[in-house]
Amino acid sequence: MDLQLDPLGTALFWLDYAAAAVFGATGALAAARRKHDIITFGFFAAITGVGGGTLRDLLIGAPVFWVQRPGYILACLAAATVVWLMGKRGWRFRALLWLDALGMAAYAVVGTAKALGLGVHPISAVVMGVLTTAFGGVIRDVLAEEPNLLLRREIYITAALLGAGVFAVLKLMGVAFWPAGIAGFIAAFGLRACAILFGWSLPGFAEGEVSGDVRQ
Repeated sequence: MDLQLDPLGTALFWLDYAAAAVFGATGALAAARRKHDIITFGFFAAITGVGGGTLRDLLIGAPVFWVQRPGYILACLAAATVVWLMGKRGWRFRALLWLDALGMAAYAVVGTAKALGLGVHPISAVVMGVLTTAFGGVIRDVLAEEPNLLLRREIYITAALLGAGVFAVLKLMGVAFWPAGIAGFIAAFGLRACAILFGWSLPGFAEGEVSGDVRQ
């Protein structure tokens, strides 16, 4: 995301960096749980931090945000270094959950805002916001052989969808970036926090009795 002179561009720029660093930290925490070396810490942090935004930019036809701005990778590597220097801690999984919730809420807003700024339809922009939050975490969990947060019944994608949707609707109503962004962030983080604390989940598919040959 290019740094612009207006306050909105500046806000998005720094929020994007912060979200990349936070998601990068979750990647490093996943590496820590598997007792990987410092190089793997950095790799996990980088791919988690920029993975979702990379997919977003490819889909909307924008220049991939970190290619010309390696500061995003450096922010992820700095987060990995901090996690490495913390040493052994027993609270890493809880930290991963909460940092992931913060990164998810921030990226839901940033991803949607960038897509809207490039003229993407609001519904598609919301989808881009959700993809920005989800894809890096999917890669992280697959590489770390961790239970994928997206495949657990605990609410996650729904929270990202809520935050992105709230932001997009408020922007369409003419609300300024900061009020809309804060509202979207609070909506996404609040719902995810409740899911973590209280085990909230959406109803699962209720398998009924199947009679006869389903191939008929």
